Amino acid sequence: MKFSATLSAFVLVAVSALPVSVFANNTDTAKGTPAFTTNGELKPPSGYYNWVFLTSDLGMSYNEKGSDSKQPPFSNVFVNPAAYRAFLKTGTWPNHTQFIKEFRASNTQGSINHHGFYQTGKAMAVLVHVKDTSRFKGGWGFFAFSGDPSKPAKQIPTNASCYSCHEAHGAVESTFVQFYPGILPVAIKHATLSKGYLADEAKAKQDKK
Repeated sequence: MKFSATLSAFVLVAVSALPVSVFANNTDTAKGTPAFTTNGELKPPSGYYNWVFLTSDLGMSYNEKGSDSKQPPFSNVFVNPAAYRAFLKTGTWPNHTQFIKEFRASNTQGSINHHGFYQTGKAMAVLVHVKDTSRFKGGWGFFAFSGDPSKPAKQIPTNASCYSCHEAHGAVESTFVQFYPGILPVAIKHATLSKGYLADEAKAKQDKK
């Protein structure tokens, strides 16, 4: 996984392989409301495989040079159910929305597969994007779990590029709804698309001419 390129708009951090059972295989059917310690660290989200799956990608990178990796990483994005239901009604994310983005290695040769890619192994990274308007400047905070993922995570500093990139290019607020095809039409219907995203789309169409 090429973290510096693939995650440049989310977080510039590399983490070691994480025991995904701490997060994904937990049988706890948590509602997904973010929980913090007294010093503002985010407690590990529990049971997010029971949340709403939004999308998966293979080797996406916001870096123009991209990556020449022959085995690009997969990423999977989940959002807590209450936030998803609210978004369907309004086209916006309610307070205490919590996104999970996990990264997994890709493989081609295995079992009966001979072509294309499938996900494999433990999660390489687990990143969290949280909305809390009373806690974060701009309303959103980013967190990355590394080392011992059972321990709370400190907020990624607000001068990290993930904040400015999401604010400038997120289709709805600072979230990349443009990459979630199942709910992008909801934002279009409710006219909640950001000016930044609309400008990016207009430029992309012009560049294709």
